[in-house]
Amino acid sequence: MATRRTFLENTAAVGAGLLIAKTHSAHAAERAGYVDKLIDADGKYAAAPLPYAYDALEPVIDARTVELHYNFHHKPAVMAANKAEDALAKARDTNDFTLVKHYEKELAFQLSSHILHTVYWTSISGKGGEPRSELAKAIDKNFGSYARFKAQLAAATIATEASGWGVVGYHPTMDKVMILQCENHQKLTAWGIQPILVLDVFEHAYYLKVRDPRTTPLGVRLSKVESA
Repeated sequence: MATRRTFLENTAAVGAGLLIAKTHSAHAAERAGYVDKLIDADGKYAAAPLPYAYDALEPVIDARTVELHYNFHHKPAVMAANKAEDALAKARDTNDFTLVKHYEKELAFQLSSHILHTVYWTSISGKGGEPRSELAKAIDKNFGSYARFKAQLAAATIATEASGWGVVGYHPTMDKVMILQCENHQKLTAWGIQPILVLDVFEHAYYLKVRDPRTTPLGVRLSKVESA
């Protein structure tokens, strides 16, 4: 029976690819892949269509998991983010901020979920290879080596308390690639960092195959991270 460990090992191996593959430098990473997929023509939050079929990530991630993850976790977060933003607009119109604390929290949670899921869908692929060019140089500069980068990402992702994400981000002001834990969708983040690769460790990302998700320590193999 699959465990959370084997799932995340295989998921990481499938790739972390499309966002990184589209960039030739760390400077471009935060501009690639997903920033034009967060809202629709009317400025409302919207879930862009998946860039591949539900079964494109098999056998590592099965088609049913992808279908449920996208339709019953990502899409509802988009709806909830729009609802929270509409509620805040109504509060401004009526000058009634009785529920402002609730809707500000709701917007932060649901919008962060939307952003991270959009990064997730556009950064995972079935192809891979070690990063090259400017990204490889940035990893060496900030982590010492690609092996150290993988080790830290694995440790940070698995050590995330409760549900959350492992995040590789780029800070344009500091010109720095960083690894972060993210609890829920919005906690433990740092201002200014743009996520360029995320690993979802919410149970909905793997629960159809994984029945005993937290019994073993995890080492994630990023054997197929790719770069242009």
